[in-house]
Amino acid sequence: MNRVINQENLDQTPVILASASKARGFLLKNAGVSLSGLLPAVIDEDEVKQSLKSEGATALQVAETLAELKARKISMTNPNSFVIGADQMLNCNGVWFDKPTDLDHAVAHLKALSGKTHQLECTVCVVKNGERLWHHNETASLTMRDLDNDFIMSYLNALGDEALSSVGAYQLEGIGAQLFHKVQGDYFTILGLPLLPLLTFLRHNRILA
Repeated sequence: MNRVINQENLDQTPVILASASKARGFLLKNAGVSLSGLLPAVIDEDEVKQSLKSEGATALQVAETLAELKARKISMTNPNSFVIGADQMLNCNGVWFDKPTDLDHAVAHLKALSGKTHQLECTVCVVKNGERLWHHNETASLTMRDLDNDFIMSYLNALGDEALSSVGAYQLEGIGAQLFHKVQGDYFTILGLPLLPLLTFLRHNRILA
């Protein structure tokens, strides 16, 4: 028997994603989360990263801080809304990687990651009225194959500008899967959003049935 969800029993508090990430918005929409908006938070991420790194923070601590800062920033102008913030850091043997700025940078990233295991450190948090209500940290480990120059150029030519839209110059849900020998961790975390724990939080708060 099909279960009928009574929408009248759900909390109607707006849910906002503090990001312009189409991938994160796509994940939430497909999971049945009705978003009131995707609002990118303007913060100086480079400054935050450098400041925290100088203080000895880990990549995961940086991801947690950035996720909360983004959510708090949007929460300031959207009271009484659940604001979701998320961030992801790529850490390879203590080196932090950002999104490549151009094709040459993408080539350098892939050469540096080739044959090595790196970690994707990811945080999702929820803020309401400027207060963090909940957060979840998760780490995934990915091992790249040994990549030769011909393969790297062929891969980047096939991917095009999309290579510049994600840290590490890959997207596991597409042809980026060909780069890897082994992946350990939650699939959604690798895509940049620990989705299942977030859905549990939303159910506990009657945003989802």
